[in-house]
Amino acid sequence: MRLQILGLNHNTAPVEIREQVVFAGDEVGRAVVRLTEIEGVDEAVLLSTCNRTEFYVITSDGGRERLEAWLRNERNLDPGFGESLFTLDDDEALRHIFRVACGLDSMVLGEPQILGQLKDAYRQAQESGTVGKQLSRLFQHTFSVAKKVRTDTEIGTNPVSVASAAVSLAQQFFAGFGQHTALLVGAGVTVELLARHLTGKGLGRLFVANRDVDKARRLAGKFGGFALPLSELVGTLPEADILITSTASPEPIVTRDQIKAAMKLRKHKPIFAVDIAVPRDIAPDVAQLSDVYLYTIDDLQKVIQDGQTHREAAAVDAHHILDDEIRRYLSIERAKQVSPIITALREQGETIRDGVLKEAQRRLDKGVDSREVIEFATASLMKKLLHNPSVRLREAGEASEIEIIEATRTLFGIDND
Repeated sequence: MRLQILGLNHNTAPVEIREQVVFAGDEVGRAVVRLTEIEGVDEAVLLSTCNRTEFYVITSDGGRERLEAWLRNERNLDPGFGESLFTLDDDEALRHIFRVACGLDSMVLGEPQILGQLKDAYRQAQESGTVGKQLSRLFQHTFSVAKKVRTDTEIGTNPVSVASAAVSLAQQFFAGFGQHTALLVGAGVTVELLARHLTGKGLGRLFVANRDVDKARRLAGKFGGFALPLSELVGTLPEADILITSTASPEPIVTRDQIKAAMKLRKHKPIFAVDIAVPRDIAPDVAQLSDVYLYTIDDLQKVIQDGQTHREAAAVDAHHILDDEIRRYLSIERAKQVSPIITALREQGETIRDGVLKEAQRRLDKGVDSREVIEFATASLMKKLLHNPSVRLREAGEASEIEIIEATRTLFGIDND
């Protein structure tokens, strides 16, 4: 059985491609169940975030084409989509999942959120019944590695988040935030971070819009802002100097016509907008409007890179830990592969021993001399134990199967002399 990863992420595909393969909510569980219905796929976990959609699978044949075909059909993708996908097997796949869990493969180097997302993905797969012994061992070891890296290195110090990068970019447009209004759409962790960064820099007014208005009220209340349902979003857009969105909506919730109408009421006073969501919350053609400066999560990458250079030394230390942990995990897994053989070998030996013991006891009961019985028992035991190896070794010699001959020397500790 082989570990294989199929997916795409911010390193292999832009946001307009990544958003086509996002799985959210109950879709994740249904997807892994359908995936394990493919012949040759025995276990599966799906991680789907704004920056990556990756399938971690245990396969018996490692057929990439079959997995790709399934994904294309699942999301009605163009055949050329395969150019954005990557496949990793065995040791490379192991290193990748360790890197993901530790934040070493994230847009924000060392960011901690990805570990929580990976744990959620594992839990969803467990609930869907698509995790077996092999993925269970892998993920438990992965979580342990991530904890060790975060404890033993400084990879998580001085965090640079997507939220802080968005606010940093906004600062390039405004001399200060005191006279400006921000409209945040969503009510998750990222939006809360955005609110904290903006208000910490003296933001004038804050609006939080969300489908669940109670969540919006709780979040806005923490920062002295105003909450509104999505139904009132259009009416609030003309107030927004800063518009940042981060929801799980499968379709855009801010359209070109809405922004165009808002710009007219604003007398074309500029709007700075950042769409952190994948799929995107703000229709891409909004960027065509004059005086609207629209950025996606991919556009934040340079800002993030500029702020995370101090973590690169810690990343070197983290990779050393990964090297050790990969060797340790592979050693454990390889030992587990031979354990059934060792058990069977011991059971076979015990069966032979029991047979010889019974015959020896029978001879003793008949009054045969004990020395003669010992001679019989030891000779019989040696003959029975070495019979099959001897027959196979003769066959190997006749067929010039050098590997079997050398393996026999190694197994039985026989010198070449």
